[in-house]
Amino acid sequence: MRVLAPSDLFAATGRVRVGGRVSLVLGESAPFHLELSDAFARVRARVLDGLVAPGDLVVVEGDVDASDGAPRIVDARVVERHAPVRPPSAGDPNETDRLGRRGVGARLRRREIGIAAVRELFAREGFLEVETPAVVPSPGLDLHLDAFEVGPGEPAFLITSPEYQMKRLLAGGVPRCFQIGHCFRRGEVGARHNPEFLMLEWYRAFAGVDQVIDDTERLVRFVVDRLAGTLAVEAEGRAVDLARPFERLSVADAFARYAGVAQDEAIALASTDEDRFFALLVDVVEPALAAVPHGVFLTDYPTPFASLARRKPADPRVAERFELYVGGVELCNGFGELTCPVEQRARLDHDRDLRARLGKPTYPIDERFLAALEEGMPPAAGNALGLDRLLAIAMGAGTIGDVQTFPHGWL
Repeated sequence: MRVLAPSDLFAATGRVRVGGRVSLVLGESAPFHLELSDAFARVRARVLDGLVAPGDLVVVEGDVDASDGAPRIVDARVVERHAPVRPPSAGDPNETDRLGRRGVGARLRRREIGIAAVRELFAREGFLEVETPAVVPSPGLDLHLDAFEVGPGEPAFLITSPEYQMKRLLAGGVPRCFQIGHCFRRGEVGARHNPEFLMLEWYRAFAGVDQVIDDTERLVRFVVDRLAGTLAVEAEGRAVDLARPFERLSVADAFARYAGVAQDEAIALASTDEDRFFALLVDVVEPALAAVPHGVFLTDYPTPFASLARRKPADPRVAERFELYVGGVELCNGFGELTCPVEQRARLDHDRDLRARLGKPTYPIDERFLAALEEGMPPAAGNALGLDRLLAIAMGAGTIGDVQTFPHGWL
């Protein structure tokens, strides 16, 4: 007879063996009652013989009784007992308390449902799911991202994004691909950040940025509805109605609307006074976006802040870059992709020199990525979405650590 977990008992009948941790013992002599738990459920058992104590890991054998709607084990006996060296107690930093009482186990079950929903939606669209390496020769040269270096030997880094490798797949003829994978960024710890996090990244060949924006809106609704059962959610304590159409607002329009800065001046600030641009964005524009009761795509970033996005044909001062804000949470960073190898190399050289001038680590340029652009990468658009952040919104969690198996503070 195989051993079931307490959470399996809800679908079981007849005589069973159930293994779990003893969370409660009622009575000092047989027959007595005990409560068995795993990370997902607790069940009661009426035990006729055996010896147990709270915190023990035990297997009991008995009959399932679900006559009152809640399954329990009756006429049971203890057939296996393992007494831990230090039984877990409530409030102490232990795995039993964290996964059970604090609800992490239940959230991990829901996390699995959310990730399955992502795969379901991309399968409908004919996307190929791919896995690219976590250790790469170049992690990218974005000024605001620092990588973890691994060694010894040739320079190698944990990915900050799988972007280079996924674009190489487009150049090789893959028309649509997506990836759910772990990315790594130094110095990122907080309610919305973890040094290791789950990224959803996808690309469409022969597609424009508007199509990927549409993908993003559809994906957010699909995952949130699957997990929350509603599109009226809270993010950062703010009510957001995701059933309403997501607004599309250019950076220049956002500066004009919320910061009182003329559109042309806002674009010019990106080149003439970067510090003021970011101060206005972070201190004025983003808090205003946080108060908007629906999703907002911030689009058309000034070209200096979009090193991998193509310039907008109608206005080369800005690039086809967008970010989605939901109740103050920035969920993604998407591009109409730059495919010109000459311009891409010039931008990477510029970013590498700027990192050096600022005293930041400099990383190698990925020559195979540039070679793929020379080979010919089709016109494309893509997006990188912080999946932990989306799952946290869908579950009503306060931090991304609440929906991760082992956040930074628990290692």
